[in-house]
Amino acid sequence: MKLLLIEDEPKTVQSLKQGLEEDGYEVDIAYDGLIGRHLAKNNSYQLIISDIIIPGINGIELCREIRKSGDNTPILMLTALGTTDDKVTGLDAGADDYLVKPFEFKELLARVRALTKRGSNVAHTAQILKFADLEISFDAKTVHRSGNKINLTAREFNLLVYLIRNQGRVISKVEIAEQVWDIGFDTGTNVIEVYVNYLRKKIDKDYPVKLIHTQFGMGYVLKLE
Repeated sequence: MKLLLIEDEPKTVQSLKQGLEEDGYEVDIAYDGLIGRHLAKNNSYQLIISDIIIPGINGIELCREIRKSGDNTPILMLTALGTTDDKVTGLDAGADDYLVKPFEFKELLARVRALTKRGSNVAHTAQILKFADLEISFDAKTVHRSGNKINLTAREFNLLVYLIRNQGRVISKVEIAEQVWDIGFDTGTNVIEVYVNYLRKKIDKDYPVKLIHTQFGMGYVLKLE
């Protein structure tokens, strides 16, 4: 499994590259955003890990450019900027996850495993998932509603799959954190709420029939009303 690491601090690069390779990943390195953009454009990666404050172009702008090109490779942001607003900015640019420095390597590894499992877990059980006029193709990693293609990030894709497979059942934020992302739920952030809102805008905003509903104080549910 091949990863791209974009980071300008040599000691951090050396430490992360060694740890990831010991866990079985192949890692390409870029020390600035311009090289990172070139490598992302010309190679196929299962995950891109990028710092935000890097030379050339910063991680936020790099993420936007990758998404505008139609590339849905999962992106994990690493940064010392840890406020909720900072996180939302990264997610809004198209990032799938956000890890604040300093962090323990085992936490990074858990995020990497969660982000790279998108295709490996689901494709063996069904090639197509359908709910109402919504259709997910695992082979093509595409989502359509009423025949219209909807571009999702890896996080949004995983979340939608989980909602469809649990249609009609209210799913809590804790369950989403544990089952969709393999991480503990941090009650101090609204990251899951932000993701659900992003997904709702893409799935429901332009359609008269809404599929994703909030059960206040309980969680979220995919259903027809």
